[in-house]
Amino acid sequence: MKKVIDFKSLRKFNLIMGSLHFVQGSLMLFFALTIDKIANFKTPILSYYLSFDPVQMRLVTLPGKIGDMPFAIAVSSFLFLSALAHFIIVYPGNKTYNADLAKGINRFRWHEYALSSSVMIVLIAQLFGVYDIGALIAIFFLNASMNWFGLMMEEINQFKKKTDWSAFIFGSVAGIGPWIIILLYAFGNANPAEVPWFVYAIVGSYFVFFNLFPINMILQYLKVGKWKNYLYGERTYIVLSLVAKSVLAWLVFSGVMQPM
Repeated sequence: MKKVIDFKSLRKFNLIMGSLHFVQGSLMLFFALTIDKIANFKTPILSYYLSFDPVQMRLVTLPGKIGDMPFAIAVSSFLFLSALAHFIIVYPGNKTYNADLAKGINRFRWHEYALSSSVMIVLIAQLFGVYDIGALIAIFFLNASMNWFGLMMEEINQFKKKTDWSAFIFGSVAGIGPWIIILLYAFGNANPAEVPWFVYAIVGSYFVFFNLFPINMILQYLKVGKWKNYLYGERTYIVLSLVAKSVLAWLVFSGVMQPM
């Protein structure tokens, strides 16, 4: 007998997934606070400013360090953000989740992705040497915008018989931006043979997961097979979120073990 996906089962599923996110985040936080090598791994955050060079008699751009990122703690934070979103969904007083799903929308998903995945991609960028605060802010908001375009896609199309793909296209363009920056830093001046293994693992894994999320959305709106039921696509999003964040979190976390 096939298991029916309904609102009740999805709430239970969210509770399980939220717990798994929370457990992993707690493990990472524990390691970050108790293992010296992990606790001491911090990435610099730099700001660039113009200064007049009296020797060259012209303005030059100089870096200035404005702080350090407590890397391992930051990695655990995006798992905690995911856990929090799942727990908000299952909160007994929350009636919005079911009402939105009935209309083909999940606002909690897109707002959570906008925060958690943006933190994650900023940390990935830092592993690849992106330390400029301006570039990191741009990466964060481009990635967040990609997810908010996903919310816009669902909000627009609840009123349409024919799917409007404009928000999907704009979101895809925004989502490419951070990876152009990251790939330029990762491979721009590097000898491919000298690039650490986890760099290839992170880039390859994120490329796969990056594409699975929009594929799930496409299948939902084309109503292919089981995706005719919006709730099936919702469950798939939840599974993808756990798997993607778990794999990437531990890969990124392994970056703290690289030579200082």
